[in-house]
Amino acid sequence: MATARQRIWGWYFFDWASQPYNTLLLTFIFGPYFAEVARGYYMGTGLDEEAAKAAAQGLWGFWYACFSLIIACLAPVLGAVAQGTGRRLIWVWLFSALYVFGAFSLWYVAPGGELDMLRRGAILFGIGLIGMEFATIFTNALMPSLAEGDDIGRISGSGFAFGYLGGLVALFVMLSLFADNADTGKTLIGIDPIFGFDTEAREGTRFVGPFTAIWFVVFMIPFALWVREPHGGAGSLHVGRALASLRETIRSLRYRRSLSAYLGSALAYSDALTGIYAFGGVYASNVLGWSITQIGVFGILGGVTAMVASWVGGRLDARFGPKPVIVGCLLVLLVVCVVIVGMDREQLWGLPLDEASSTPDLIFYICGGLIGAAGGPLQAASRTMVLRHTTPDRATEAFGLFALSGKVTSFVAPALITLATAATGSARLGISPIILLFLIGLVLLLWVHPKGEMPA
Repeated sequence: MATARQRIWGWYFFDWASQPYNTLLLTFIFGPYFAEVARGYYMGTGLDEEAAKAAAQGLWGFWYACFSLIIACLAPVLGAVAQGTGRRLIWVWLFSALYVFGAFSLWYVAPGGELDMLRRGAILFGIGLIGMEFATIFTNALMPSLAEGDDIGRISGSGFAFGYLGGLVALFVMLSLFADNADTGKTLIGIDPIFGFDTEAREGTRFVGPFTAIWFVVFMIPFALWVREPHGGAGSLHVGRALASLRETIRSLRYRRSLSAYLGSALAYSDALTGIYAFGGVYASNVLGWSITQIGVFGILGGVTAMVASWVGGRLDARFGPKPVIVGCLLVLLVVCVVIVGMDREQLWGLPLDEASSTPDLIFYICGGLIGAAGGPLQAASRTMVLRHTTPDRATEAFGLFALSGKVTSFVAPALITLATAATGSARLGISPIILLFLIGLVLLLWVHPKGEMPA
């Protein structure tokens, strides 16, 4: 029988095991590698370099938008069904299987391939993304069984900090031993990729998919050993009844001003944050001309700041509540996005930069550190705020709605970025819709009660 402390640590290990999907695949290694391969394909069709960069970013954005739309449609339904059955863990394991399959299969996205191969790679990435997002809904819903009151904020922040540490360790291992620089063929520490991987075929970098899948399987063992279904028993599966309950919950939002405003705010700012994570590495590759190794170092910096800030943010959440933490993080991210949109290697909002110097790189490294420092606490405080608007017995349904609020427009950010990129012909200016989304999120927080719907 697992102790209360073991159950909490088992729950933490889901964040440790799953974080590499975001860190390694979405943002810092596979995403930029995909853009690099796609850019090469489009240049091979006769497009100039800038047009090829925009087309590559558009392709990544299109498929990311498609799978985000699927997640948006299914997340609240799955939450309601799981709420009706009283089961969480069976869904965690089901979607974990999709995570592992999607991640492992990315090995087959090789350079020099045709458009069909790029599409298959994007689809496989999307399958794993669905697995990661849906498994997270059900692990989040286990939080009320771990602690009560303000301890939830501390546990949420510590979980994110532990997850970011896992992503950081995984990224360092991947960069040091496997991921090869396209120019030199060497890893971050100056060696050939181990296992005899072919650098011309970019096998070291492509191993990021199998590596992420193996990492997940190994580090889900503590979760499997220590985490159990909360007390309350399992019911029968009644899809119609579950959907009816979901409809009633959605209808009740018109009488729940704070929750409605918060879900609207989360809808906007979660989408913007996802946009940063999905396109940050692609931006660095396209606009700044960074290699996979440079982007990985950028990721390590962001991971360190995210880990430390998530731990600190959890303590601030426990003391002051989640709303002040959310507001502070959004202000930081808003400033960072304004800087990013106005910068390339030659200028920053009209101020000239020496493109041959390290100044543009240093500015973007600082932005990366700030993104990590704000993004980690923002996500941790967000799930605490959800729990302030629900009860333990309805937590899965609440997190299904939260996933809906976080994903229902997550296809809009990639779509807006794709459209803005096409309209401007610029990968840099294509990122600008993220600024508007952060502003909307900040404004809607004005109507969110700091204590949510908890008794005064």
